[in-house]
Amino acid sequence: MTPYDDRDGKIWMDGQLTEWREANVHILTHALHYASSVFEGERAYGGRIFKSREHSERLHFSASCLDIQIPWSVNEIESAKQTVLQVNGLSDAYVRAISWRGAGEDMGIASARNPVHLAIAAWEWGSYYGEAKYKGAKLDIAKWKRPSPETIPVHAKAAGLYMICTISKHEAEAKGCSDALFLDYRGFIAEATGANIFFVKDGAVYTPKPDCFLNGFTRQTVIRLLKDRQIKVHEREIMPEEMESFEQCWLTGTAAEVTPVGKIGDYNFEVGTMTRDIMEAYDMLVRS
Repeated sequence: MTPYDDRDGKIWMDGQLTEWREANVHILTHALHYASSVFEGERAYGGRIFKSREHSERLHFSASCLDIQIPWSVNEIESAKQTVLQVNGLSDAYVRAISWRGAGEDMGIASARNPVHLAIAAWEWGSYYGEAKYKGAKLDIAKWKRPSPETIPVHAKAAGLYMICTISKHEAEAKGCSDALFLDYRGFIAEATGANIFFVKDGAVYTPKPDCFLNGFTRQTVIRLLKDRQIKVHEREIMPEEMESFEQCWLTGTAAEVTPVGKIGDYNFEVGTMTRDIMEAYDMLVRS
């Protein structure tokens, strides 16, 4: 694959379109040292970003959780995202908006005097899990756990929260897995490294309560699709050993979309009819 720093196209940075290879930051950028950044991952289908405004609003919310004030409004971010798609000639694409504290007067933990930046990039990106999208992903069980809401702003989409995700996904891939499943600080099932999780048993669906991790837009959309079909959805605490009795499993996320899971640790799942129906329903919805 072409490295992400060596591509043709333009990236929107602080109100200006910048040549892709020139969209750089200083080595003393605060976010690089202290993770003072927030971001959104979005997908465009046929030139329309699914839940675009909700993503822009969540970017502002995440920033506020980190005491960052983004100097561009939701409307301005919406306009910039469309500009990026158009100038790069993209229709079906992944869109990444990111805001961060840059280099400035502060270079320690505190960074209130440093400028806040915003950038938006977009590129073509296929299935996040490759062939697992159709065959069923294989998941490892991470040794790290999702932290308590008392320790970190767990409902922000903030860069620092993904540190254990990178570690866990590297460990999973080394074992031949596509991803890793996190338990939370209490020992309940939480989510994968970048996707929420659902299980099926006896015609009903079970998914963890998002009380210490992100309540993803795809997760919310899939729950609505299930309820529209009169399928009972149980949002509750789920113990790991319950996976033995679950029949089907899938992941949801903007990048992952709806991806079936065939195996988690020693537990196996079928890529069943409900999983395939929800995959199809989601694909139809985002392209409608």
